[in-house]
Amino acid sequence: MKKFTVKGILIACLVPLVMAGAAQAADNAVVPLENKDCVKCHVEAVRDINGNGGKHQTAVTCLDCHLEHPPMGTNTIPACSMCHDPGEKKHFTIENCITCHYPHHPKQMDFSKIASVKPVCLTCHAQEGQEMETYPSKHAALDCKECHTAHGQAMTCNECHEPHSAEMTYADCLRCHKPHMPSVVRYADDLPSALCGSCHETAAKNLASTPLKHGALLCAYCHKSQHKMVPECSTCHGLPHGEAMHSKFPNCLDCHLDPHALAK
Repeated sequence: MKKFTVKGILIACLVPLVMAGAAQAADNAVVPLENKDCVKCHVEAVRDINGNGGKHQTAVTCLDCHLEHPPMGTNTIPACSMCHDPGEKKHFTIENCITCHYPHHPKQMDFSKIASVKPVCLTCHAQEGQEMETYPSKHAALDCKECHTAHGQAMTCNECHEPHSAEMTYADCLRCHKPHMPSVVRYADDLPSALCGSCHETAAKNLASTPLKHGALLCAYCHKSQHKMVPECSTCHGLPHGEAMHSKFPNCLDCHLDPHALAK
């Protein structure tokens, strides 16, 4: 009886100790996080990246960027250079990425904290920078954010400039003008003559009223590709009157007066 009692006492003492040891082992075990765990606490971040994350949503997961989580680790916020190697692209050499980019919606940029965004923009948009440098204009003197209030968006020409005519739309402006080199006016051969007539009213009126074949042509048929391009009559007509006549009267308009309202 005494022996049993001693064993009973030992058993009674050992059971709590074993249970306490098991509980401590469980507390010390690290249960790895899974991506599906993130939304349990970070609902807003997950919603942002699902709606506007771009490649941050499709090419990586939460745990690809956030390698640790407190209290087990302090390396919570990744460096952009972890994926965006400065050696690959000039844009990736710019410091303080977070000034423009929020990682969960990286292309919705806030330019308000930067005095001039042009040096940053040109690290990606080199062609536009080259156009402004080659063809200086008042547009080239502006900071990018004065027209591009948000990344991927642009003000329309009519928000700053009076159109050549009331009917002219932003799409019409772009048929002749490129915003980063606006003084170079180039257009396709099918440009409607009505757009030319917005500025060249007299010529358009004469051309519309002439009974001769010039009246059936688009302005761009003769004034090809670039504004202020004036063709030679001989380009289409050759020398129709014979060499002697053309030697005596080398300027066709001395007799025919106006190509938009030809005198026969």
